[in-house]
Amino acid sequence: MKTNHFLKQLHDDDIVAAIRDAEKKTSGEIRVFISHRKIKNTVEAATEQFHRLGMTKTKHRNAVLIYVAPAAQQFAVIGDEGVHRQCGDAFWQLLTQEMSSHFKKSEFTPGILHAVRKAGELLAVHFPPEPENNDELPDGVARD
Repeated sequence: MKTNHFLKQLHDDDIVAAIRDAEKKTSGEIRVFISHRKIKNTVEAATEQFHRLGMTKTKHRNAVLIYVAPAAQQFAVIGDEGVHRQCGDAFWQLLTQEMSSHFKKSEFTPGILHAVRKAGELLAVHFPPEPENNDELPDGVARD
């Protein structure tokens, strides 16, 4: 996953549309973060960013972060404690395997879109939309 190649192929508008579509069916929140740093521990970096983005402050602790670090050729998908309680490690492992197969074929946006849809499906099952269904977090693709 070469950084420039990755960034040129990334379609933010499609990702934001997928996040908004997924969040219509759930009270959960999904964020995508692209790091330009070369990191050593992806899960640790994703967890740090999760907190920095305020993702632990959702009402039901039901936020999911898709964290991609193309310079390090790594990525992680993590969920807050409410989500993790519902799905456990198996869901995250399968999802990252599926993303990895997309990334190996240089299908960067499709890989992220797949993760957004799958996370949205999981959230919809365990955290249905609420009457007010306020968008607690921004939908845009965040970067450092």
